[in-house]
Amino acid sequence: MHIHLDPVGGLAGDMFLGALLHGWPELEEEVVASVRAAGLPQSWTVTVVPGTSGGMTGNRFVVSGEADGHPVGRFRDIRSRLLAAPLAEGVRSRSLDIFSLLARAEARIHGVAVDDVHFHELADWDSVADIVGAAAAIEALGSASWSVGDLPMGSGTVMTAHGRMPVPAPATALLLAGYRLVDDGVPGERVTPTGAALLAHLQARQDGRRPSGTVQVSGHGLGTRMLEGMANILRVIALDTGQAAVRGAVGVISFEIDDQTPEELSAGLDRLRAQDDVLDVVQVPVTGKKGRVAVSVRVLCRTGAVQAVIEACFAQTTTIGLRWRTEERVELAREEVTIAGHGAKRVRRPDGTVTTKADLDALVDAATDHAGRARLRRRIEGEADDGQS
Repeated sequence: MHIHLDPVGGLAGDMFLGALLHGWPELEEEVVASVRAAGLPQSWTVTVVPGTSGGMTGNRFVVSGEADGHPVGRFRDIRSRLLAAPLAEGVRSRSLDIFSLLARAEARIHGVAVDDVHFHELADWDSVADIVGAAAAIEALGSASWSVGDLPMGSGTVMTAHGRMPVPAPATALLLAGYRLVDDGVPGERVTPTGAALLAHLQARQDGRRPSGTVQVSGHGLGTRMLEGMANILRVIALDTGQAAVRGAVGVISFEIDDQTPEELSAGLDRLRAQDDVLDVVQVPVTGKKGRVAVSVRVLCRTGAVQAVIEACFAQTTTIGLRWRTEERVELAREEVTIAGHGAKRVRRPDGTVTTKADLDALVDAATDHAGRARLRRRIEGEADDGQS
């Protein structure tokens, strides 16, 4: 499935949820349950309100209540609360990633440690509900690729805890790095920090090339402002592409090293691999300038985390310069399965063939030598083939 967002009026967390729950109303119970599990006080209400904007019907996602029970606004405190909350693991992981993207942006702007970032307005319960609710909806929709249309730039200023700031707000501008903004002449804050963080989390493409497919769902999320000459809506449209592959984007960071010992470089690259947003690290021996033997390093990471991973590359290696770019990628949708008591990945290829590969970590834990791992691999993958025949 491919999901496209049309930010006609703009993009904010509540508009995003309103659009998804207009298109998939069956998700409302799960979304509200996740918001409650995140700690929303019982005195607060969560409602999905049908309405219209500029003659277009849609939903508003509304969270309201008194100021008592206000959450602590530091990132470390919000993270601790989400880690302790009885959330589904996928919802927790997505919620933490969205907050982490916001925290890293704010940390760069204000020159503070990420853990010490205070979210101010984003620590309100309605903002926490928007982020956790969005994470729950995204997780419920399963594996999908995402794209977004031109984003409205807006104009003027917005009041923040640090005083008036230009639109788009500083954190929003950082999170939208690489995205195209268009001035449609309508003023105000059109994309909020939460809306920008959702795009970064989803790795939503903005290249104008949507896959062909059959329309399955469409929905409208309504904003709270009246916009002159247009509906203040975010439209979502879902296409069944009929493909086993999921399209997306990935950050690629490259550099060469000729002055770091193999032991030190190995330790540094292991540190890079351990980062949550790093997908892979590859090193290849090359001959560099002046005939020096060097190592060429390529790091793949999530597009929303390129800047953080670049900083980690400078911290963990001796490189003083690197290159980065965004590349398209296609992944086969995979399913985690358990066969003969061991983990494996199962994928369906474009011709309909299903293949299964045993998880290497499971093999290493279960067998102490190559022969044992080979036997266990044949057993797992053989049983998978038998089960599919």
